Amino acid sequence: MKVSLKWLKRYVDLDETPEELAASLTLLGFEVDDMETTGVPQLENVVVGEVLQRDQHPDADKLGVCRVDCGPEAGEKSIVCGASNYKVGDRVVVALPGAELPGGFKIKPSKLRGVPSDGMMCGASEIGAGNDNSGLLILEDRPETGTPINKVLTDSDTVFNLEVTPNRPDCLSHIGIARELAAWYRRDIKYPEVNDIPAESDRVSGADVFQGVEVSAEEDCPLYLASVIKGVKIGPSPKWLQEALSSIGLRPINNVVDVTNFVLHECGNPMHAFDARDIAGGKIIVRNAGEGEAMTTLDGEERKLSSRMLVISDEEKALAVAGVMGGQNSEVKNDTTDLVLEVAYFRPSTIRWVSKKLALSTDSSYRFERGVDPLSLRYASERAISLILETAGGKLCTNGVKVGTEPVSETEIKITPEWVRKKSGFDISNEEIREAWELLDMKVSVDSEGEWTVSVPSYRGDLFRPVDLLEEVLRIYGTDKIPGGAVRATATTASDSPITQFNRKCSSYLIGQNFAETVTYTLRSAEEQRRWAGHVSAEELALLNPISEDQTQLRHSLLPGMLEVLHLNQSRKTGANRFFETGRVFRELNGKIVEMVAVAFLECNAGTERTWKEKSYDDFYAAKERVKTLASYAGIDLGKFKIREVSENEGAWQEGHSAAYEEPKAGFFVRVGLMSLPRIKEMDIQGEVFGGIFCYLPERLREPKRIKFKPFSLFPASSRDLAIVVDQSEPAEEVVRTLNKIASKAAKGFEVENVSAFDIYEGTGVPEGKKSIAISMSFRALDRTLKDKEVNKAFETIQSNVREKSPYSIRD
Repeated sequence: MKVSLKWLKRYVDLDETPEELAASLTLLGFEVDDMETTGVPQLENVVVGEVLQRDQHPDADKLGVCRVDCGPEAGEKSIVCGASNYKVGDRVVVALPGAELPGGFKIKPSKLRGVPSDGMMCGASEIGAGNDNSGLLILEDRPETGTPINKVLTDSDTVFNLEVTPNRPDCLSHIGIARELAAWYRRDIKYPEVNDIPAESDRVSGADVFQGVEVSAEEDCPLYLASVIKGVKIGPSPKWLQEALSSIGLRPINNVVDVTNFVLHECGNPMHAFDARDIAGGKIIVRNAGEGEAMTTLDGEERKLSSRMLVISDEEKALAVAGVMGGQNSEVKNDTTDLVLEVAYFRPSTIRWVSKKLALSTDSSYRFERGVDPLSLRYASERAISLILETAGGKLCTNGVKVGTEPVSETEIKITPEWVRKKSGFDISNEEIREAWELLDMKVSVDSEGEWTVSVPSYRGDLFRPVDLLEEVLRIYGTDKIPGGAVRATATTASDSPITQFNRKCSSYLIGQNFAETVTYTLRSAEEQRRWAGHVSAEELALLNPISEDQTQLRHSLLPGMLEVLHLNQSRKTGANRFFETGRVFRELNGKIVEMVAVAFLECNAGTERTWKEKSYDDFYAAKERVKTLASYAGIDLGKFKIREVSENEGAWQEGHSAAYEEPKAGFFVRVGLMSLPRIKEMDIQGEVFGGIFCYLPERLREPKRIKFKPFSLFPASSRDLAIVVDQSEPAEEVVRTLNKIASKAAKGFEVENVSAFDIYEGTGVPEGKKSIAISMSFRALDRTLKDKEVNKAFETIQSNVREKSPYSIRD
């Protein structure tokens, strides 16, 4: 927000330099992004002088030697000057020794061609008063000699560009900032007086141009004020008003519009003036827009509205988007004579939603969506009426309207000074505490038990807890005055959170596997979500208030963003084709949308490098083992869960080449394998992409079991093979899991070291719809060499249990 120093001085006496004010504003909590000085800057030792005598320089034809009266304090000075546009008796600008002019030019006693010169007479460009460098600046108004030049040339100004935090809408105005500086410097605040509003008996009837206000959306518009002014004359604003608006970057338009803009930036109250003849039926209606209703706003854009948006309308059409921008169909024009002035309070959340939805942010919406003081509406309305009557003439009418009541906005907070001292950590007196609050326009009362009640003004809606009042004490007392103390930090032995540890382990593992880490946006586009996750998921994950059109949904998976990274690297021919990412995804689980911890990886087998040796790439089995390793870092052994083939309706994965693990009760989700070839082709990615993703509910993330040393056997293993006939649809991994359980129970006194599938056969000798899986089982004892007799006995038990206790049969 831009704040003019010259404008601020209307409300509080400020003698400090712009740099000092910038430092004070920063300490008050308002960061000064930059300062811009216009006109004559603050200049020390630069005064008004009068030329008393002018002689020719003895050694230079173009120089004159002048005797100049510089006022009672400086006296007369002898100054050598090269200008020729002045004469004896002229009042001029004199920079005395010790002055520093713009550009860092310092004035000191000197000699010019052997003649002493005790200062310098200045032109306009030399003091920053313009670009004229043709001669001296002659002061035609003949101010008193010795007067500091800044009291004569008062057009100079400094404009601060401030960062005002969202919780301080009261400071989105010059009066708001002036209140803060008045409290900081312990000075009085001077509110503009409004004492020239005509009495009711001096007003005229406006019934012929305005019939009243109807509010049908009371929840969104609790208070609406309308005033009628007849007989105004539209024209340019007075110079002071134009200069005030121009100083903060606003373009003057006409006297009425300029007044509404001035009051907005003076008081922080947005308002709008309607041309009364454009209000059909003479009646203003505050209502919700019709679904699809259109109107053209002042910026020339046609806006499509929804039923959730609030509009100001007449009996036929919408006149303005409430709290955001007026319409072209009722703006003040050069021939406008009758006005309806609107000042209202709108619910902040409504204006915030409308502004975001229309992608339209204005000075009005910026203030309304943060909260305007409802008790300030009457004053702001009268201030605007007063200025309109002053600058545009006209008569105030008797049919002004107030609809609704002011929402409750004043707060009382109980607190004690002892609590303030305890929380602040240093000794501060009761008087200093009370002074800080009273300087900020708060009223303090003390009961018989020593408890204080602080009444917060209506414009400070950010103060509602004792700790808020503590912050105000520290601000006004001065954070720079807080005494220093020893820093005491308690050491902690707590470990990082389980999520941080999980992400670190996954990253370390995948980086070691030559994967490059990516970081992509959590918010994705609706089109991407529909393509990769389906329409239902896209709707479920849609944001109510997206920040941009390409970031409207929470992401369903990490992989689409990583595929974009892969495509970018392929197009740049970087050679990078292995990527991973850790982050959060959002999925439906047990009927609810949940946030899950996720890690994903992918590898593309399109060779982009010319090499003498063919490179090897991941296949399904390599990707599956990799995702098992990642799951183990969350304490999950995927080998204990059933695996299934992905179905054709899971569009992100290629059917027949991808698999899924999922266990809602355990709170995890896994997909692994070949990614959809049509989708990969749509993205113009060359080659096949194998990948995997592991998602887990963060509240169920647990520390994996610590790996303990297990003695290894020095004796040889004994192995047996077995052919199992199963359904063609049965996963080999499920068969291995079942055989491992059966073998572990059958082995007595030794261990089943390994059970694995090494061959799959379909054809002659195997029934139709079945397949034969060859299983190898390895046995080993820790303390001896196994004998064939004990291994055969265990093997026979295994075969018996397979026939009797499993759905499988043994191939003879």
